[in-house]
Amino acid sequence: MNNILVTKEVTKQYGEYTALNKVSLEIPKNSIYGLLGPNGAGKTTLIRIINQITYPDQGEVYFNGELLKPHHIAMMGYLPEERGLYKNMKVGEQVLYLAQLKGLSKTEAKKRLKYWFERLDIGDWWNKKTQELSKGMAQKIQFIVTVLHEPKLLIFDEPFSGFDPINANIIKDEILRLKENGTSIIFSTHRMESVEELCEYIALIHQSEKILDGKLSDIKKAYKNNIFKVGLETDNGDVMLNELSEKFQVLESAYHPSEKQLDFSVQLPSNDSGEMLAYLSGKANINHFMETVPSASEIFIQTVQSKDAHE
Repeated sequence: MNNILVTKEVTKQYGEYTALNKVSLEIPKNSIYGLLGPNGAGKTTLIRIINQITYPDQGEVYFNGELLKPHHIAMMGYLPEERGLYKNMKVGEQVLYLAQLKGLSKTEAKKRLKYWFERLDIGDWWNKKTQELSKGMAQKIQFIVTVLHEPKLLIFDEPFSGFDPINANIIKDEILRLKENGTSIIFSTHRMESVEELCEYIALIHQSEKILDGKLSDIKKAYKNNIFKVGLETDNGDVMLNELSEKFQVLESAYHPSEKQLDFSVQLPSNDSGEMLAYLSGKANINHFMETVPSASEIFIQTVQSKDAHE
């Protein structure tokens, strides 16, 4: 069994509004799986179903090979986008209380909390009231509470919200470390740079339907469009560019006379770049020649716009 979570044609309606329409996903064990989509796409509804906050009208969800049941909640950790801590409680009292709600004894909870507070360098926050914490500080506390019981599946909804770049990197490193230690992670975000850095697999949901899913590297290969970026060393950039434009489909170009550098991008009719390389090598020194791979952001926009255009 290679999947930690499987959804089979999960559908959820609220009155006449369809929040999810037959969404099927397979989330591999020990992976970081990006759950993507515009606002209102249905991501939060799916997360709520996985956490059994609500239930599907149709379809099934399987956790670790078993039909999802209430006892599986103890094996999950969920960090929602909208956080909530008791403002008047001291941090230490609060995290101990929440840890015991997750099934940890007071002794074990204290041991694990000590480890995490030291790891994230927040040991002096124990006796502070939550209302004294900045948003980023409160986020760290909730991150700890989410991972403390060492769940098999973690669900992070916009986990970097409220963090400055330094602390965002700290949490990113902790997420990667959790994955390396065997935890499976669902990662919902609008920050495509985070998807590029963290996610091995993605699913894109739009207007309640899954419109794309798979291994991110495979999706990127499928979306390549034979565009190459080229840099040439030449004394006659304008002349060279005119010759190139007659023979190839040049998209963008810039010539820097002081550096004798002609930079341009070109779209080839196929992925075979041998003909162009042979042609260029007889004309100028090639400083760089590389195929462009679309970013997760570009794929996101292209796929969503394509679906909208066909409706």
